[in-house]
Amino acid sequence: MVEKHYGTRYEEKQRHMRRTASLENHPVVKGFDFSKEFDFDEFLKAYSTTGFQASNLAKAVDVANEMINGKATIFFSFTGNAVSSGLRDIIAFLAKSKMVSVIITTASGIEEDVIKSLSDFRLGDFDVPGRNLFEYGVGRIGNIFVPNDRYLHFEKFITPFLEEIYSMKEVVTPSLIARELGLKLKEDSYLYWAAKNNIPVYCPGIMDGSFGDLVYFFKQRKPSFQIEVADDHKKLIDFVLQQEKTGLIVLGGGIAKHYALNAQIFRDGFDYAVYLTTAEEFDGSDSGGSVEEAKTWAKIKIGASSVKVKADFTITFPLLVAGSFAKKKK
Repeated sequence: MVEKHYGTRYEEKQRHMRRTASLENHPVVKGFDFSKEFDFDEFLKAYSTTGFQASNLAKAVDVANEMINGKATIFFSFTGNAVSSGLRDIIAFLAKSKMVSVIITTASGIEEDVIKSLSDFRLGDFDVPGRNLFEYGVGRIGNIFVPNDRYLHFEKFITPFLEEIYSMKEVVTPSLIARELGLKLKEDSYLYWAAKNNIPVYCPGIMDGSFGDLVYFFKQRKPSFQIEVADDHKKLIDFVLQQEKTGLIVLGGGIAKHYALNAQIFRDGFDYAVYLTTAEEFDGSDSGGSVEEAKTWAKIKIGASSVKVKADFTITFPLLVAGSFAKKKK
C-alpha cells in the first residue's frame, strides 16, 4: 500500500511538472514601465501582457489592424449612447476618413447626431436626483445632461425636413433619411461625412425615439407617408454578398449589433470581429452574446480573428482607434 501511494504521488508530481513546463511558451505578465521615456505605442503594446481586459483590448487593436491591412470591408455598429458621449467626434473622424464602409446604429444614434449639430450636451453627474433634473427640465443620459429645449430645436429642424422628404418620395427608407439629414448638418456630424462619402447608415429601429414621435404627428397630416425597412435590408444583404472579406466593430449591443451580424449569415459570417461592451451573456441576450455564440449561427466565421472586450467603450474605443485607424490615417 505504501509503494502504491508513493507511486501515485510521484506520477502526480511528474504530471504537474509537465503542465508547468508547457506554460513556458506563454507570455510573462508584465505592465508598462513608466520609469522610461513615455512612448504611446509601447504603452499600448504593454496592455497585451497586463492581463484581464487590458489584454483583450490589445487583441482588439491587433484584430482591427488585421481588418485594415487585410483590406476587409468594415461594418461599424454602435448604440445611441456612443453619440451621446464624446465618441461622436471619433465616429465622425472614421466617416470623414472613409475608414468604415457601412454604419449601423439605433434611432438615438441618428437623432442625437442631429441635435448635437444644432446645439450641445453638457457633462453632469451620475448621482443627481432625477426629481431635481426633472423640475429644471433636464434629461439625463448617465452623467450627461440634456436640456429639454434640445428636443424643441430637433422638432423645429425635423418637421420641415419631413415635409421636404415627403415631397421627394412618399415611401422612404431609413438609410435615405440618414443621408438626407447628413447633407443638412454641420461638419462635426458623422451623418454629414457619411453622406458626403457615400457611406450608408442603416437604422432598422428608427421609430424608437423622438424621431418616431415626430413621424407620428407628421403622419396625422400625411397618412400616405411611409418608412420602409425591407428595401434597406435587401440593399445591405446584397452589398454583403459582394464582399471578399468583412470585419465588424461593435460598440454596445442591441438591434444595431444583431442587424450587422444577421446580414453576414448570407456569406457564412464575418472574417474579423471586435466587440466593445459591458453586456454579459448570462441572460441569453444578443447584446451580451459572445463571439463564440455568434459563430454557432454563422454570423462570425469559425476561424475568424475575434475578441470581446468587456469594458466601458468610452474608455476602450478611443484606445482602439488610436492604435489602429488613427495610425493608418497618419
